[in-house]
Amino acid sequence: MIDANDIPSSQLILYADDGYDSHVVRLLLEEKKLDYYLSRLHSERPEDLTELNPYHTLPVLQQREISLYEINVIFEYLEERYHANKLLPDTPQERAQFRQLAWRIQHDWLVLGKILLRHPDSFNKTQAASAKKQLADSLITLSPLFAHKSYFMSDEFGWCDVLLAPLLWRLDEMGIELPRAISRPLIDYQTRLFERNSFQRSVR
Repeated sequence: MIDANDIPSSQLILYADDGYDSHVVRLLLEEKKLDYYLSRLHSERPEDLTELNPYHTLPVLQQREISLYEINVIFEYLEERYHANKLLPDTPQERAQFRQLAWRIQHDWLVLGKILLRHPDSFNKTQAASAKKQLADSLITLSPLFAHKSYFMSDEFGWCDVLLAPLLWRLDEMGIELPRAISRPLIDYQTRLFERNSFQRSVR
């Protein structure tokens, strides 16, 4: 673990692995164009991590006075503290609508994706088969939705896209192949996400 006392108090430190949640926070930081120190942790988690996160999970975002370990809380903290490169709309009504869309993405799609991305030790094949079918069917059915705007329900890249990009990046890992003939709008949306400089930096 890094000694945060050796780093300026304004410096953001991200403790992360290669999982979905860590990818979301890396992409979030890149989109906000924030300077941060990345500490990659893999199978072995240092005991010091418990001091930052009692659940001993990753990612953890730390500044000297605060440690955050839930992706929605991390997002809200960064969005409120760093006003440049906003990822929510300007008006309260629009922000509420986009927060609700983000909630639906997490509860309708990400719950299924995380079942498929579980560690082999806790992988349930029957549950995974059902989740795979539900997620694939939902993405294909809603693919036309992505034809109307450059990004998710918006002309501007935002928080919903930060949540979706790491999920779509892992479709192959989840064994999901989108049929091109009927999923073209979603596939084109994927391409726009993956070509962004922020996304390219988030997968290095």
